[in-house]
Amino acid sequence: MRTRTSHFLLWLLALVFFAGNAQAQTKMSEDKSKRPSPPATVTGGTGATAFTIEYSRPSAKGRTVFGGLVPYGKVWRTGANEATTFEVKQAVKINGQALPAGKYALFTIPTEQEWTIVFNKTAAQWGSFKYDQAQDALRVTVKPTKASTPVEQFTITSDKAGTVTMAWENAQASFKVTK
Repeated sequence: MRTRTSHFLLWLLALVFFAGNAQAQTKMSEDKSKRPSPPATVTGGTGATAFTIEYSRPSAKGRTVFGGLVPYGKVWRTGANEATTFEVKQAVKINGQALPAGKYALFTIPTEQEWTIVFNKTAAQWGSFKYDQAQDALRVTVKPTKASTPVEQFTITSDKAGTVTMAWENAQASFKVTK
């Protein structure tokens, strides 16, 4: 009787393991482009200032974004889903302040008058739920401006000079990446 029970428990344990592994594989192979906030990648800079930003693009859908969906004065993941990431292979300057080479979570803390752009050392995280200020590598403050036209879907762009602009709803904010 004890052997049968042991075999049954081993079989049950194996079943649970394989079912969990299959579920993890399904999650890992999820087609992120089918999400309501699809992923996007921005590359910018050249040579020593080259960078890559990976983020997800939520839509406003008639909602008040800044001061509503994205509360003023709170850390925001700068997009949707996983935290937005900013990666540089060499040390750069962000608005004149040094940022070592690496991959960072890119957070913002928007207010009506200024946005704090945060480069956090913990790049791999979901949203900003486990944000830890002690892990910040750099913070810069920028002034938001009014977007020339309303922006339905959150968008990050970069020009040839290394200026990164984040725009959504009626607001936009920029920072500059240099050597």
